[in-house]
Amino acid sequence: MHNVTIYRDVFGKGLHDGSINWTTYNQAGRSGVDVEWLYTGEQTGETKAEAYIGRFAPGSHGDLHEHLGFELLLVLEGELHNSNGDVYPPGTLILEDPTSIHQVSSPNGCVALVVREKGTRPLTAAEKEELFAAFA
Repeated sequence: MHNVTIYRDVFGKGLHDGSINWTTYNQAGRSGVDVEWLYTGEQTGETKAEAYIGRFAPGSHGDLHEHLGFELLLVLEGELHNSNGDVYPPGTLILEDPTSIHQVSSPNGCVALVVREKGTRPLTAAEKEELFAAFA
């Protein structure tokens, strides 16, 4: 059996032609992000690997988290902002290393492909406080 899903013209009209079934990404600390799951941590088992196309509404943001494995992001349209101050325009490929900690946002909206080798871990309140104190 050959099961394959194809997304056409993701650098063009394919993101807006109704072929993507956007659903709200419900996660504490995340706001204004819809996704099309390509595969989920529930499907991949112990590693919690996941991949999705994320649509960030203007003013949206992800949660502050630590990576347990590599994360690959490809900005398809709009601009994605990283908590380290970097701004990624369309066509930018970003690789986050394991143990990196960050939060992404999009002041004007964007769409990105996100592929995670392993899951992520949200920071605790104490870890956030410690992290923010280090940059104060």
